[in-house]
Amino acid sequence: MPEAQLDRFMFELRVNYPSQEEEEQIVTSTTGDSTAEVQPVLTAEDVLAMQHLVRRIPVSQALVRAAVTLVRMTRPGDVLAPAFITEYISWGAGPRASQYLVLGAKARAALDGRPMADEDDLRLVAPTVLTHRLVINFAAEAAGRTAADIVEQVLKEGRWQPK
Repeated sequence: MPEAQLDRFMFELRVNYPSQEEEEQIVTSTTGDSTAEVQPVLTAEDVLAMQHLVRRIPVSQALVRAAVTLVRMTRPGDVLAPAFITEYISWGAGPRASQYLVLGAKARAALDGRPMADEDDLRLVAPTVLTHRLVINFAAEAAGRTAADIVEQVLKEGRWQPK
């Protein structure tokens, strides 16, 4: 997919191949003549209520600043970008990444039953929000670098963290 379309996805979730046993179970359950009975788990109203709940979770201005700083650090040419970003990235994350970092942090806090998102929430959602938004260049490929390990390095920089 083109980068502009990938940017519309909040997270990139990597799913590994199933084990031999899991794959055999998948094949067995999907190639027979039996029909699976679908049981609703949530209503549309439930999903909307959860979305509203997540959006109502507060975040500090410091956390918003941290999210924006982290995203700006992925952009070559930005004054906040570390040298390795300029060296290895052709195109960094856009404003939607900042929005999704904050929403992801809020969702993580909600799932954990906490009333407010924090720096750990931001740090933990960052790889799934940022990795598919970075376009690495030839220098990165030649050096064996991936977008995932570059995101990890940006996170270790620490300059994005709330003060």
